[in-house]
Amino acid sequence: MKARLLIPVAAALAALAIAGCGGGGDSGSDPAGVAPAETPVYVEVAVRPEGELSANIDALAKNIAGIDNVGELVVEELEKSANDSGEPVDFAKEIKPWLGEKSGIFLQDYDGNDFNGFGVAVQTTDTGAAQEFVDKQTKLATPPAKDGSFDGVDYKVEADDGQTIGLIGDLLVFSEDEKTFKAAIEASSGESLADQESFANAIDAASSDSFVEVFVDVGGLVKQAGGPIDAETKLFLESAGIEAEDATAVAGLLPGSNQVEIDFAGNLGKKPPSGDASKLLGSLPGGSFAALASADFGARFGEAIDRIDAEGISGSVEPDELKGALSALGIDIEKLSGSIGEVGIFAQGNTENNVTGALVLTTTDSKEATETIAGVGKLLRATGTAGVTAISGKASGFSVRSPSLGRRPLVVAAEGDRIVISYGLAASAQALTATKGATLAEDPAYQEAVAALGDIPIIGFLDGPAALRFFADIAAHGEQNEGFEEAKPYLEKIAFAGIGAGADGELSTARVIVGFSE
Repeated sequence: MKARLLIPVAAALAALAIAGCGGGGDSGSDPAGVAPAETPVYVEVAVRPEGELSANIDALAKNIAGIDNVGELVVEELEKSANDSGEPVDFAKEIKPWLGEKSGIFLQDYDGNDFNGFGVAVQTTDTGAAQEFVDKQTKLATPPAKDGSFDGVDYKVEADDGQTIGLIGDLLVFSEDEKTFKAAIEASSGESLADQESFANAIDAASSDSFVEVFVDVGGLVKQAGGPIDAETKLFLESAGIEAEDATAVAGLLPGSNQVEIDFAGNLGKKPPSGDASKLLGSLPGGSFAALASADFGARFGEAIDRIDAEGISGSVEPDELKGALSALGIDIEKLSGSIGEVGIFAQGNTENNVTGALVLTTTDSKEATETIAGVGKLLRATGTAGVTAISGKASGFSVRSPSLGRRPLVVAAEGDRIVISYGLAASAQALTATKGATLAEDPAYQEAVAALGDIPIIGFLDGPAALRFFADIAAHGEQNEGFEEAKPYLEKIAFAGIGAGADGELSTARVIVGFSE
């Protein structure tokens, strides 16, 4: 999408959002009021952050990028870009006086690969001054912009690419084409996104302190993409408690002085998962550069097995065959899934060659888990599967070696209340015995992440320096090393990332905290 008419205003919004130097006065209409009712993605930006929010943005820019006054820098680049394009603009005189508090960006149509119907609505405090700005910019266009009118609203259309700009009430609206602008006019006097209950409920769930809010109608995206979700993806989503056709979500970005917080709230179509997997996460091995955990996995696993059994998997498993086949092998899958509680996963290592990790399942019936794992190992050996070896010692299970797995075997073992599927014997031993030694809960960076998340239970952790060492090694052997090296000075500032999850009534909630070193 070209952006001749859009460059000055869009860049000005970016400058204001970062610098907190917008105009003043009452802002007027809700930008969502011109977004068509079925808009699947909508982004709202606080154009004029003040007080602590503004100070936090400045502090982050200074810490991460070494920029003393990010607002001045962005405005300078805005004016330079406008001058170079032949459309000079004086930000302080021509834009700042009429900008209001909020702007909204709507992405109207999705074809499965790309968005069409892009529009931006900006609150204004002085429609006369805003109109003067539009008139000046459109006169400078070569060839000159054309006049247009629809339902009593006048606007300008750029001659060479159709971009359209004009005032709808006290909102300055610009769009990628005239059709999208007309849709915004119709939404303003009819059914808009702001009138939809699903949108209102999602936005209400977002933090009032958000700098940026993003609304996504997942079901709308699926519908517009023009095809059903493939069976495997649908199964994965439903096992995670998500019914995509009915799901909506909102994310809010809240900058802090030395961290960035992203809050999520969503109606995922199913009752939010309950339980708290933070204890399992904290018990995973210390030194892991990444770890995740989830509660109620057994119930979701059981539901997934029920669905596969009922519907089958195209080309692999016929309907009503899976449970019977497992039972014939001596595996009571319903009893096993009923005994499984939480799931966790961790990764360790600082190079591609020494990376290792494991999947950890907790169980309330250690005898059932042990017998099942031992039975699968015996079955594999009895059928002549190559590379299968029984594990001796306290743990019950087996390992599988194969050239496709690399230097380490795949290990499946059970001991006590844990089932472990690991890459390498060392990771298996760590996963089964981590609670007896160094764990993530004893890691200072992990403790910082827990504290930053506050009252929401932690389910995910990333150690910034350790993860950077690993991904630096990956990048060094890949095609993207140059881009990685450019980003590295900023990535080096990341001390940790923590992910928390919970529920608020019928809404699923999550929080991501990225902490930065001084």
